[in-house]
Amino acid sequence: MRVMPAVIWRSSIRLIAGNRLFAVVLVPALALRVAAELGYRWQSWFNDSFTYVRAAVTLTPNTTRPSGYPLYLWLLSPAHSYLLVTASQHIMGLLVAVMIYALARHRFGAPAWIAVLATLPVLYDGFEIQLEHLIMADTLFLFLTMVAVTIALWSPRPSWRACLAAGLLLGASSAVKPTGLPLLAAFAVYVIVVNWRGWRSMLAGLVACGVAFAVPVLGYEAWYHSAHGEFAMTDSTGVFLYSRVMTFADCSRMSLPTDLLPLCTSVPPDKRPIAQAYIWTPVSPLDRYSEPMFSPTVNKLAERFAIAAIEAQPFDYARAVWDDTVRSFEWNRSVFPNAQTYDAYLFSPQPVAVPSGSPYGGYSSVEAYYARGNPQTVVVNPFAAVIRDYQRYFWLPGTVYGLILLAGLFGIIRRWRRAGRAALLPWLFSLALIVSPAATAEFDYRYVTTAVPFACLALAMAFGKASLAPGGARDGTGRSTGGRLADAGHDQRNLTADAT
Repeated sequence: MRVMPAVIWRSSIRLIAGNRLFAVVLVPALALRVAAELGYRWQSWFNDSFTYVRAAVTLTPNTTRPSGYPLYLWLLSPAHSYLLVTASQHIMGLLVAVMIYALARHRFGAPAWIAVLATLPVLYDGFEIQLEHLIMADTLFLFLTMVAVTIALWSPRPSWRACLAAGLLLGASSAVKPTGLPLLAAFAVYVIVVNWRGWRSMLAGLVACGVAFAVPVLGYEAWYHSAHGEFAMTDSTGVFLYSRVMTFADCSRMSLPTDLLPLCTSVPPDKRPIAQAYIWTPVSPLDRYSEPMFSPTVNKLAERFAIAAIEAQPFDYARAVWDDTVRSFEWNRSVFPNAQTYDAYLFSPQPVAVPSGSPYGGYSSVEAYYARGNPQTVVVNPFAAVIRDYQRYFWLPGTVYGLILLAGLFGIIRRWRRAGRAALLPWLFSLALIVSPAATAEFDYRYVTTAVPFACLALAMAFGKASLAPGGARDGTGRSTGGRLADAGHDQRNLTADAT
């Protein structure tokens, strides 16, 4: 037994020595996350956070969004600690970088500096660090999907067992965020591409992935049925799609039955508010029905209306999706979709406060009950000032993300017979993660943050030295460029000094 610590120590030293450049960039990234924890104790809040915590405490699936993340919160609830939640999410962010580096360097033979460069956005983007610090589902979703990609890509061609594991993780990610659902199609494309000469392997991989994907999804729908009486993930997909089309829908160009006419508006399209206003504000015609907005009846009515609008105005719908997708590639971060949402993605001196809700379990709110104490974020200097100022200057502009996507696509095509086909998987994942929200709801900056790591991985893989042929990857060589994220300005409003 005395030998074990020595063996572990020597193995760790060899691991660090063999990956010195990555070890060097990993340490400051960890320090930044420690600063976030110490400066904003012990969590940051977003509007959606409160429904997640309520679902975790009551163990009831939410009708608005999937409750896979509340299940994760519930698993951690015996500790009664938001610190445990956000610390685990910061660790997930670091592990995502480890997976990107391991795939790029040791599986696909990319030079060390390229493999490390691919990890910098997830390690050092100030908005990534802040997203990890939020009580939100996005970091868990990113982690699950990156594990699925790592398992699928670690072998030259994924076996049916690898496809089974990846499908299970993708299904679980879909129970965390609905944007995981389109990723199944992207994974199927990858399986077909890498096995196009062997129909048996292709069929085995597709079946294994599909069956495994269905297990957590059907299990979640069974849970939802036990609480709400129907097999579904939510009662909101139609509502969100309705909000998408309401930026252009013209009822005079649609043949609508009488039960859908209340969903029309007389406001000209060029004078209408943003899409989400048709859900969360009083202007929404969805409130004209007697049943709640997120109910089976209203959700189905909204879905029927949305489909009718898309069929009647396909080009207007394509334009709306295009416009929101292109927002992902803007250099500056404008205040969108509104100031309240924009500010929630900042390490602010005045973080989002926990609303005074109804008492629960002898505590002032479900948030207080979960922590068995005060759930308000405590801002502590000098750590808060350090991480806040850091976020202001160190983040990845959308234009750079667009260039990464384009360069990755170029590399995929140029090196198709080697690593290009494999790099197609993370590249498609990245693209799907920005197009899917634009097509079904509305653009949001956090969707870009979770899409960037996959694009970086695809680019590093596409210019690696390994091929899909068995035999393992060859190590690349190279020196660190010493690069860091660009010091790019954005439309961040001036904020007052931190409270201590």
